[in-house]
Amino acid sequence: MFVVSLSANSLLLYVVVSQRSLHSPMYVLIAGMACVDVCLPLFFVPGMLFSFLFEWRGISLIGCLVQIYFVHLLGAFQSTLLLLMALDRYFAICVPLYYHQRMALPGFLRFVIPLVVRNVLLVALVVILAGSLPFCSVNVINHCFCEHMALVELACGSTAVNSVLGLTSVFCISVVDFFFITTSYVVIFSSALGSGKSGMKALHTCVTHIVVMTVSLTLILVAFLSYRIRNGLPAWFRVFFSTLYLLFSSCFNPIIYGIRTTEIRQHILKTLSCS
Repeated sequence: MFVVSLSANSLLLYVVVSQRSLHSPMYVLIAGMACVDVCLPLFFVPGMLFSFLFEWRGISLIGCLVQIYFVHLLGAFQSTLLLLMALDRYFAICVPLYYHQRMALPGFLRFVIPLVVRNVLLVALVVILAGSLPFCSVNVINHCFCEHMALVELACGSTAVNSVLGLTSVFCISVVDFFFITTSYVVIFSSALGSGKSGMKALHTCVTHIVVMTVSLTLILVAFLSYRIRNGLPAWFRVFFSTLYLLFSSCFNPIIYGIRTTEIRQHILKTLSCS
């Protein structure tokens, strides 16, 4: 999954950047998603592989907090970019006369800046509270990378605030974004319903995107709730789902939002045939 994520997203990013015909807002957002999907695995998979191969299993608290911050921040931006892409499609299909006005840089920044501030502040608050905890003498994280609740479990004393804040951040970012994305796709489909083949195409696109987002959100919630439900879940279960929810989107986003887009697919095939 790591190799697929790096290769597919790098190819997608190269095609969008190199082709001037793909420099419209929708394709720029897809390139932004590819950039995030390239960076996210790089913050935890190489360290995980080195620990498997060379027994490099130590990490400082600062290094652990930095890894948590960037992994969760990039995961938050995955959700945010999906929301912005859904917003772009809403303006293009439902209010096409105002599309260029809404998606011009000044107007678009009004949507982007609050979401960026939300992501940065919420993730920073989660990490700062985790770093301020008093830790016990046994500092062994039962995980293959630094995950927020895996670190919090090592603390001495109450961690209720950290647990609640972690769930709150998931709700305010992933769940809220998922709600607005699904709502926008429902509105898009409703507006295209009476247009025959266009309506069927919109339905197919919307259903595919919603299914992928539902699976991603389910993996995230299972991973986060597994640390808060005291039912004797094995450690491998938590590790597996924590790793999977980070890699799943990075693998499937370039397929769903890149290869299935006709213009991008044509340029990808052209690039591959030339090389």
